[in-house]
This record gives sequence, structure tokens and C-alpha cells, in this order.
Amino acid sequence: MAAVSKVYAARMAGLVVLGPDGESIGRVRDIVLAIRFGRQPPRVLGIVVEMVTRRRIFVPILRVTAIEPNAVTLTTGNVSLRRFNQRPAETLAFAQVLDSKVRIDDPEHPELADVDSVVVDLGLELTRTRDWVVSRVAVRGHRGRLGRRSAIQVADWENVHGLNQYTLSLPGQGVAQLLMQFEGMRPADVANSIRELPDKRRHEVAAALDDERLADVVQELPADDQTDLLMHLGDKRAADLLEAMDPDDAADLLGELPDAEAESLLQLMDPEDSEPVRRLLTHSPDTAGGLMTPEPVILNPSTTVAEALARVRNPDLTPALASTVFVVRPPTATPTGRYLGCVHLQHLLREPPASLVGGILDTDLPSLQPEDSITAVTRYFATYNLVCGPVLDAQHHLLGAVTVDDLLDHLLPEDWREHEDEDDLAAHPRHGGDRR
Repeated sequence: MAAVSKVYAARMAGLVVLGPDGESIGRVRDIVLAIRFGRQPPRVLGIVVEMVTRRRIFVPILRVTAIEPNAVTLTTGNVSLRRFNQRPAETLAFAQVLDSKVRIDDPEHPELADVDSVVVDLGLELTRTRDWVVSRVAVRGHRGRLGRRSAIQVADWENVHGLNQYTLSLPGQGVAQLLMQFEGMRPADVANSIRELPDKRRHEVAAALDDERLADVVQELPADDQTDLLMHLGDKRAADLLEAMDPDDAADLLGELPDAEAESLLQLMDPEDSEPVRRLLTHSPDTAGGLMTPEPVILNPSTTVAEALARVRNPDLTPALASTVFVVRPPTATPTGRYLGCVHLQHLLREPPASLVGGILDTDLPSLQPEDSITAVTRYFATYNLVCGPVLDAQHHLLGAVTVDDLLDHLLPEDWREHEDEDDLAAHPRHGGDRR
């Protein structure tokens, strides 16, 4: 397929990046620009490539031999595996430029004069000197009457005003294009993406996401980034976010705050949502009580196997939580009535749908106590080959369940989400010198 000398930036988003032998290196996640003084068009410095390991690296544009409709091909497979860190003089096309406001002074588009327009795309062009530059800007004017979207217009770079480092740092920029990139992505991948954004854009994205989606993303961020976003949301939105989070994750986040701030947010939360969080905060974070979720799958003994399977099919459950149902006397909200036993998913699949879970209980499986240490919990999971285990109090009431994913979060270093995996670097032979 023939390479192109002109391309719109948004069409490059997600394109596979290939080495000269056709091996896949990753996918395009952004384009790095140098916005110059005067009316000189911005120069393309390179592309940000996300590898399979989710690490984002920088590939200089001089190493791009062809941009095709379905792929970007490099001149070499040797690239620097160092994580991309944006430099002060650099601007990211997708993360910072799209959705910014500009003014258009173009005789061909008098309808755009003296009004704010929003950048929806950038036209890139290969020059005679083999440099890629931003030659054109696609914009959309304000919504018309009755909320109708205006048509997209394309202006030459020299007729576009307001795209510079200062204006891009101003608050109030839209995030529609960024949110489109996040559609269909797993929360952990979205979290990884927004960690790479400048602080201003990260806060704007957080403000635009709905509570449920933001809660899923925040739960995948390092603790420092979690508290930073929470503090920039405002108290009311922060309380809404905490209500949407899993109680154990909300408790972990509140545990990072000063006691007065945590209590203030707890008081703003709905009592039904704050009560389980308060209970979790009474336990040390490095115990079974601090690790557990108070919302496992809990059933009464008269529940049928068919009903139990319907419960574990809930897509909001993690695979670990869906692996086991816990059977108790009423009430079934934690702390429950007397704990009777559990039924593993594999056992449910082997039983007739009309059977009652009370008749197929595993009553021999030992339980965890809330004061058990992480070491004790780890040995428990290893001994019984489990991914989810019950936590009971002295009166044999079910308080919650610990899952293996929560255990791993605490076994790994606190900053495991933030640092490179040196073993992973060593496993990839690609290398390179300075990215510029």
C-alpha cells in the first residue's frame, strides 16, 4: 500500500507501528509537536507508541519511513524503550491540541471570523526537506441554534490564531476527542493513558467522565494520583466518586487522606455507602479485614443453583469474586447472619439448576479472621488453591471476602504502577540512543 505525504492526525490514532521486517512494535497513541514562534507551522518531532506491555515510548519522526492508511512503518526496529516523558517545549497533538479553542482569520471562511472555533483535527504534511509539519487545522464552530453542530471547516495554519503554549495551558478546554480514544478501553489502560497527560488535561478528563467510569479508572491509579484527582474534583463530586467506588478501594483512598478530610467526605456520602467504608477503616490496611471487600456474592440457603449462576454472571463482578458464593442465614448484608459455608463456581456448574445451594455447601473450608496478617492470608490462598476466601468474626458472621487481586495489590511495592519493569526492558532487544 502506498505511503502518503499528507495525513490527518486523528487517522493515525491507534495505527499499528511496524519495524522494517513487518514485526509489530506497538500502536500510535499520540503525536509530539514543536509549536514554533511566529507563523511557522509546528514541526512533528515524533510519535508516542504504546507497546504491548502498555509502556509508552518515543519514536523520532526521522525513523518513520512511511505512513500508510493501516500502519506506520519504521526504518529500523531498534528503538529506545525508555518511557516517554514529555519535555517542556513539546506539545501532544491528541492530548493537548484537539478540543482547544482558536480564532480563524481566513477570507474563505468569513463565518468563522471573530468567534471561537474548536480544533477537531490537524493536517500533517511532508515537506521537501523531509520534515513533517502541521499545515492545516480542521475546526468546528460553536453549536448553532437548537444545539445543532456546525460543519467542519479546514483552514491553513497561517490563518489560525491561539495555538500556543500559553493558550493550551488555560482551563476550560474540551475533552471530547480524548474521551473518544478511551471508548472500549479497559479501566487499567485508561488509567495508564491519563497518567501520561499533563496535570491540566488529566483534571479536565476526570471532570468529564461519569462517576461510574471515573471510579473504575481511579481504582487503577497509584495512590498519589488518586488523591490528586480526588482533591481537584471538589467535595461534592469527590463524595459521589467515593460512593461509586468499591468500598475497599474507597477505604484505601480515604486512608491516604488526613483524618479530618476523610471524615468530611464520609459525611457527604450517602450513609448506605459510607457505612461499609467506615467499617473497613477500623481495620489495619495490612490485615484480612483491611484487604476484604464487604460485597461478595452472598446468598441464603434456599437459593437455587440457577439463581446463584445468574448472580455470578453479573459483568460487574471480578472473576475472583464470581468464583465463589457464600451462604448465610439472614440478613445477607455484611455483617451477615451465621455463616453456613460456600459453593465454588465449578460445583455450581455440575449441579441441576433446581438444586438448592444449602444442600451443596463446602463446610470444611477454613475461614480468615479480620486480624489475620497479609502473610497469613497469602499462606491461606496458597494452601487451599483459592482466589477468594471468606472473612468471619468471632461470632461466625461473614464480614466480607478477600480476593487474590486485592492481595496482589498489597504484596507488590506501593509504587508498582509507576515504575518500569527492568526485567521487561531486558527481555526486549530493541534499543536506541537519545530520542531527539
